[in-house]
Amino acid sequence: MALKQQIEADIKQAMLSKDKDALRALRAVKSLILLEETKEGSNGTLSADDEMKLLTKAAKQRRESADIYKNQNREDLAENELAELAIIERYLPKQLSEAEIRTRLQDIISRVGAAGPGDMGKVMGAATKEFAGQADNKVISGLVKELLTK
Repeated sequence: MALKQQIEADIKQAMLSKDKDALRALRAVKSLILLEETKEGSNGTLSADDEMKLLTKAAKQRRESADIYKNQNREDLAENELAELAIIERYLPKQLSEAEIRTRLQDIISRVGAAGPGDMGKVMGAATKEFAGQADNKVISGLVKELLTK
């Protein structure tokens, strides 16, 4: 089932169960999908890769908003963002641990022949494709810097 149909079915389920957090998160994701499908130059459908990018972007926005709210001592707003994040993460692939990322990055570094910090672009290009939706690019970037400066 395509993501859009899955989201619509889950919206109906959230309405029936009166789950306000799920409903808010799912409507936001549906809105992102509809905006992407109807933007100029679009053919009206999204590829699985485009769907993954939208979900990753939505999850990242929620995570960053929650951090900002926590820093401003607004736990009530942070809780809302984290609840929405948990709903969105259901549709994303399982996130890799730092150890798993590190191991796979070492393989990528040897595969592209990176020798130092100057090769970070080559490594990041390969890593972002390989880790699409499975790891945050900020974490990947930090680990690549660490591994290339050793």
